[in-house]
Amino acid sequence: MRAAAIAGKTMQRVTVTIDDELMSALDLYMEAGGHRNRSEAVRDLVRAGLLKEPKVDDEARNCVAALVYVYDHETRQLSKKLVHDHHSHADMSIATLHVHLDEASCLEVSLLKGRKSEVEHFASHLIGERGVRYGQLVVVPAQPEDEKPSLGPASAGHAHR
Repeated sequence: MRAAAIAGKTMQRVTVTIDDELMSALDLYMEAGGHRNRSEAVRDLVRAGLLKEPKVDDEARNCVAALVYVYDHETRQLSKKLVHDHHSHADMSIATLHVHLDEASCLEVSLLKGRKSEVEHFASHLIGERGVRYGQLVVVPAQPEDEKPSLGPASAGHAHR
């Protein structure tokens, strides 16, 4: 392995042997994703794969997440239960987008934040409600303030409230 510096980071050079079929798929992924080269595409795929694998302390880490679910609003008391669940987890619920898909179906996208284990538990509870037909949670790790990298002078004047 050889080290190289890209964008201020030390990068390790790794040689990987891939069959022709997998290489063709990688090239299609690279083009579709707008990657400039195979290394960028492979790094993205590795990051995505590692996000799916639980770490030892992963359950206690903070995250942000998008919960997408479709439900039948005709199911007795379901809309009321969902609103109640969000209100009882107000510290976790950032925002919810509600869309009417047809006469009976609604789509909601809920943005959540908190400990990964608690967000996953809340999402499982909502998805498991009778009348919810589809649900998926996308989790993104969030670094605590004291772990965030310094962005330097270029970030001056840009603040999130």
